Amino acid sequence: MDQKLQILLDTVKKLIRRGAFPNLTKVIDKTHPADIACLFRYLEMKEQRVLFNLIENSETAAYVLSEIDHSTGARLLEEIDKEAITEVLQEMPYDDAVDIIRNMPEELAEEILSIMQDEHSEEIEQLLAYEEDTAGGIMSTEIFSLRENMTVKEAIEELQKAEHVEMVFYLYVTNEHNHLVGVLSLRQLLIVPPSNQLKDIMTSDVISVRTDMDQEEVAHLVAKYNILAVPVVDEANKLMGIITVDDVIDVMRQEATEDIYKMAGASEEEAFHTYKAFKTARLRLPWLITNLFGGVVTGYLMWLFKITLKEVIALITFIPVITGMGGNVGSQSATIVVRGFATGRIDFSTIRKVLFKEIRVGMIMGIVCGMTIGVVAFVWHHNMYLGLVVGLAMTTAMTVAATMGVLAPAFFKRIGVDPAIASTPFVQTANDITGIVIYFATATLFLTYLH
Repeated sequence: MDQKLQILLDTVKKLIRRGAFPNLTKVIDKTHPADIACLFRYLEMKEQRVLFNLIENSETAAYVLSEIDHSTGARLLEEIDKEAITEVLQEMPYDDAVDIIRNMPEELAEEILSIMQDEHSEEIEQLLAYEEDTAGGIMSTEIFSLRENMTVKEAIEELQKAEHVEMVFYLYVTNEHNHLVGVLSLRQLLIVPPSNQLKDIMTSDVISVRTDMDQEEVAHLVAKYNILAVPVVDEANKLMGIITVDDVIDVMRQEATEDIYKMAGASEEEAFHTYKAFKTARLRLPWLITNLFGGVVTGYLMWLFKITLKEVIALITFIPVITGMGGNVGSQSATIVVRGFATGRIDFSTIRKVLFKEIRVGMIMGIVCGMTIGVVAFVWHHNMYLGLVVGLAMTTAMTVAATMGVLAPAFFKRIGVDPAIASTPFVQTANDITGIVIYFATATLFLTYLH
């Protein structure tokens, strides 16, 4: 946090504690809405309600709601009068208003839509018909398009009259049935003779997305072609809306955050229960229980090898090293593969290449770490064969771990399970088990030399 925002945050918290609401209102009026929105992530819910209720300008309130988490925004709106809610929502872009309404209780959402009963509610209800995480769910319907038989002069005149639309960097061209047929830039429009028709200067090869395309695929498409906006069409190629790069950035941030939470065995829902220990514990417990049972299996395997362990007690020294290193290598490989699937850099056509690369990486790291720990074992316990056992087990375990780190996410992806959720707990548990088996199996083979 920069110094300016820190000073503002301290001031706001102090005024809330003192109940100095007239002074706080003056501070809000002099503060940029973007800075007000930043404050909300550092305030508790009670403080957020106080601050939001003191925002008198509906445009400022709408801007703040567009910038903060939508579920938080919905909870803030629930505290104010229904007429005031509709006033704020009408100032918001339709796609942001839809996200807020989706997070409201169903009964309240229906009341709000019935109160609005104008072109605003029609547009919002249209967007609500699409799945939340699809192109239709995140697009803006406030778009500007031109007819293909227009002249350049007529197009410029139409452009000058355009108001309350999502200002685009490209101009989309449609036919008489509103089907998307072309695209051109503002620059193209300005450098050609005024009498030219748009259909003669437009590019007919338009990159577009369907309303039912997943938002993550939309983000990949925008990143791939380095475009600043992408039109959204229905199954008949009718122009329905537009997704701009700022929406794509939000999608990328949201998807990356979800992946990180999932890979940690946590949930994004925890962010909304920051100070509620029981709710947070309930969200994390399923993944910890998975690891708990994995630990029981590991312990059982050690019990099966109790004779080997009893014969050479020094073996116990390196159990944490073998399991720990295997778990780290497996998690690294799994993270690379999960992120590769998420960004589109890895798919099933390239997974074999990734697998062989990770196996080689695992072997190289395993040999280096195995030789190192082997020397440590020899120096510590003065037994060359113990060093050999530990070194071989380490090399094998790390190679297997790297392999598991690729195969597990690929398997879960293939069967339709989100690899970000399932891979890390599975890989860590599986590598603990395989690491113990490899270590004690190797020790058993060399048992006569370890006394």
